[in-house]
Amino acid sequence: MIFKKEKGLTLIELLVALVISGLLIAGLYRTFISQQKTFTVQEQVVDMQQNVRVAVNRMMTEIRMAGFGNVSMVLPVTFTTGSFNQVLNLNTPTAGSLTIVSSVGGTSTLTVEGGGGQNQIVVSTLTDDQGQTLFDTGNRRYISIGGLESHRITSIDGGTKTITLDGPLTFHHLIGTPVYNVRALSYQVASVNGIPTLLRNENMGDGAQPQADSIENLQFTYLDGDGNPTGTPADIRIITVSLTGRVERQDPDLENGDGYRRRQIVSNIHLRNMGIVP
Repeated sequence: MIFKKEKGLTLIELLVALVISGLLIAGLYRTFISQQKTFTVQEQVVDMQQNVRVAVNRMMTEIRMAGFGNVSMVLPVTFTTGSFNQVLNLNTPTAGSLTIVSSVGGTSTLTVEGGGGQNQIVVSTLTDDQGQTLFDTGNRRYISIGGLESHRITSIDGGTKTITLDGPLTFHHLIGTPVYNVRALSYQVASVNGIPTLLRNENMGDGAQPQADSIENLQFTYLDGDGNPTGTPADIRIITVSLTGRVERQDPDLENGDGYRRRQIVSNIHLRNMGIVP
C-alpha cells in the first residue's frame, strides 16, 4: 500500500490567520460601536427636539389666548397662590417667568337663557367628565360666559345648578353658551430632582406640574404692535418665546462645552385678545 503525503497548516500559518481574523473582527466591532453611538446620539437629539416642540406648541396655544373671556372685568384675580393684577404678569411668580390670565376649559353650558341684568345662570354640569369640580367659591370662582364677559361666583345651588354672580350680566346669552373657568397659567423653568424642567401651574391648588424635562432655559421678549420692546403689560401684542432643551446624557466625546447637546426653538406669539373690548 502506498501512502500519499498530505499537507496541512503549519502553526505559523494558523497564527497568522488568527491575527488577520482578529484584526477584521476588531475593525467590524469598532465600526458597529461607532454606528451604535451615532444612532444613540441621534435618537437623543430627536427626542429632545420633540420634547421642546411639544412644550412650545402648548405654550403658544395658551399664551396666544391670554385675556380671552374679557377677564379684565374680574381683575385682579386672587387664588391661594397669590393675586394677579394684569392679563400678562411679567416675572411672575419668579424672575424670568410669566403668568397669564385667561378663560379655559369650556366644559359646561347654559341650560337657561341668560339675559342682560340678571345675576344668575343655570349650567348643564358643575363637574367635568372625571367628576372634578368645575366651579366653586374658592379657586374656581372666576368664570366667563361665552367668552364675552367674566364674573365672580358668590354662591352655587348644587341641586338646580344655579350660579349666582357678583354682578348682572352685560350681554344676552343663549342656551348652549359655553361657560369657562378663568385661570392664571404660570410658566417657569426650575430644577426637579436635579433636572431642569419646564413647569406649568394653573394656580388651582395642585401646584406646578412638569411639562417637559431637560429644559434649561426659558426667555420671554415682549413687543408692542410695532415690534418695539416694551415692559408695559397693556402695550404688549407679541411675545417671543425662546426655549432651550438639552439631551438627557452627556457625551464624553463632545469636544466643546460640558458634553450636552442642546437645541433652541424661538417662536413669536401674536396675542389675539389684548386691547380688544367686546
